[in-house]
Amino acid sequence: MIVNPKYTLRELTLYFLKLGTIGFGGPVALVGYMHKDLVEDRQWISDEEYKEGLALAQLAPGPLAAQLGIYLGFVHYGFLGATLAGFAFILPSFIMVVLLGMIYKVYGGLAWIQAVFYGVGAAVIGIIAISSYKLTLKSIGQFKLESLKSKWLLWLFFILAIIITYTTEQEQILLFIATGLLYMTIKAPPNWWTTKTANSFVFFQIAFWDYESTVLAKIAIFFATAGTFVFGSGLAIVPFLHSGVVTENGWLTEQQFLDAVAVAMITPGPVVIIVGFIGFLVNGFLGALVAALATFLPCYLFTIAMAPYFKKIAQNKPVKAFVEGITAAVVGALVGSVIVIAKRSIIDIPTVFIAILTILALIYVKKIQEPYIILIAGIIGIFIKLI
Repeated sequence: MIVNPKYTLRELTLYFLKLGTIGFGGPVALVGYMHKDLVEDRQWISDEEYKEGLALAQLAPGPLAAQLGIYLGFVHYGFLGATLAGFAFILPSFIMVVLLGMIYKVYGGLAWIQAVFYGVGAAVIGIIAISSYKLTLKSIGQFKLESLKSKWLLWLFFILAIIITYTTEQEQILLFIATGLLYMTIKAPPNWWTTKTANSFVFFQIAFWDYESTVLAKIAIFFATAGTFVFGSGLAIVPFLHSGVVTENGWLTEQQFLDAVAVAMITPGPVVIIVGFIGFLVNGFLGALVAALATFLPCYLFTIAMAPYFKKIAQNKPVKAFVEGITAAVVGALVGSVIVIAKRSIIDIPTVFIAILTILALIYVKKIQEPYIILIAGIIGIFIKLI
């Protein structure tokens, strides 16, 4: 650690508070802002330190942008820097989604609100579809014969996860663990690996997931589990949330879940803050607070635990293989969940056109950001339903 960094802890905290307040565009845009601001313009962080943080954020579970922010806070100011950077980054968007949740609860039944989310819901399908496509290319590879041959097992995990997610409409945590363990066993088995170890690990997951308690405790357990198995983009959490929140627990309706995704898209900061909105609808402010803390705590703990030793961990082949296997299944589950949600949300010709136009805009209009698409879709919804 550098004894005399070029910036104070206060300056670092204020930077992440500002980024969390005005940082639109999702995880890819947010990590880009951090590089431009902290590495290129202010030169607070070296390019090597930034790349190490980005590698850690991609390797470990947790939302990409939040993890990178926590790591960059850790670089010069240790645990305190990591804590303040992460808290400052998440706080603004958390406050926004709670306020939006309050408005949604009070006015959600009004015709104009329903009309807005009629258009927004279809646009969200388009946004998630494009995100899942990009995640597939980044995490597994191009849709080319060479990639299919060289990474056939990852593609198999990907397709299997799509089919299972679509068929069961549930998050399959044991499937993700199994794909990670299987890929690690085949590609880079660690020295300590034994069948007994694997069986014990899976048994622990089953026992943990069967835990029953009050609604608040169930919220904490559910969202902590989701936060532990999110790799890369915040939208990778969608299949976990959809099946757990809508199908299994019945906390939200299908439309409410789509509206929650839309709220996450129109607010700055990490997309995963969707959990705060969901938690608020389920159990008020305390539900929002518990859901957010439970989701981001694993990300924080993984980052500060691995940061001091990351250079060594990054070279660990079994760890990298485990993450590759899980990621392939998680991305497949995201694609499967898009199909499940679209089946119930694309209900007529106008919603089909809105979804298609959203996809085309994201493909061909390079500089357009999701909040603008959401805004336009909401206006279209009002015209279709009320005018």
